[in-house]
Amino acid sequence: MPTVLLPSSAAAFAPRSSPNVVLTKKVAPWLTATLKRVNRVKRPLNNVTQHTRCLTETLSSQNAIWTLCSMMFTKAPEAELRKDENPLMEGLFNYQMIHIEAYVVHVDMVSRNEVAFKLTPETIESLVDYHQDIYSVDAAANTWDWSGKQSQLKKLQEEFVQAANKFVYRTDVEALEGLEEDGAGELLCGLSEEAKHAISNMFVPLLPPPPRVVDVMRPVPLLPSSTGPEVWWNTPMPPSAPIESWKVLPPSPASTDDSNPNLWASLSFSDAQLPSPTPSYCQPFTTAPYPSYDNMVTTSAVMAPLPLPSMLVQQCSTAATMGGFGWGDFAPLPYGTTI
Repeated sequence: MPTVLLPSSAAAFAPRSSPNVVLTKKVAPWLTATLKRVNRVKRPLNNVTQHTRCLTETLSSQNAIWTLCSMMFTKAPEAELRKDENPLMEGLFNYQMIHIEAYVVHVDMVSRNEVAFKLTPETIESLVDYHQDIYSVDAAANTWDWSGKQSQLKKLQEEFVQAANKFVYRTDVEALEGLEEDGAGELLCGLSEEAKHAISNMFVPLLPPPPRVVDVMRPVPLLPSSTGPEVWWNTPMPPSAPIESWKVLPPSPASTDDSNPNLWASLSFSDAQLPSPTPSYCQPFTTAPYPSYDNMVTTSAVMAPLPLPSMLVQQCSTAATMGGFGWGDFAPLPYGTTI
């Protein structure tokens, strides 16, 4: 892409001067028709030199001011705008129309086939005033406060002043078809929307500084071989489920060696009968002085508990004494003794 060389009049804060016009050897018919239409005095347009001179003189006129676009801006900061139920009245009191005007500084129909416009001093002043008095106030109100906010806001305003003075809008050279008498004109065929977008890009938002990144020191996990202090006792244990009192069984008084605890429940009364002892006046003490636990449990289901051994000895001696008097056949026997 060839280098774009703009005249010195396109530089920032440069005064206006005659535009730089470069035409091809064969002039386009539409340019010839446009120049004949805008010139009141008929001029010869037979070659490139005549076209170049006529176009330069037309665009150098003080009245050769072009309207790139028209933009709507607020008249006051957002906090001071008037509130009205009627949108029409609210728009009339709160908004203003600024016409973006410029003049031609460069026409190139050889390499770039473009025309360049520079903003007029009046347009630059209007944009700068709006940026400082309204746009900056709203930008400061819509952002949070930090230490360098005012300096950042002042820098933003200075950068806008530089951008507005350096602004040069380039578009296709066929935009010159909108040329009117005295060199004035306006952009046609939707080119004004492109100019409006380019002007809007100069309004850069006020950006607060990014939040600081704070390094969070996380504890290093201890390996199994680490000798650091352990915290296993600080680990909360999960609470155990409550135990209901009716589910707690009392301890069994019997031995736990019984392999079949349901044996006693399966026994019937007939199985629990003991064999009849040998008939005698007294029960011989050939067995253990106390019955076993198993026999006591079985016999207790059908008969009363047996008397103590001392009571049996006393009863036997009493029976022998009464037998000597002839009452042996009628002597009472201990309860539970069979003949």
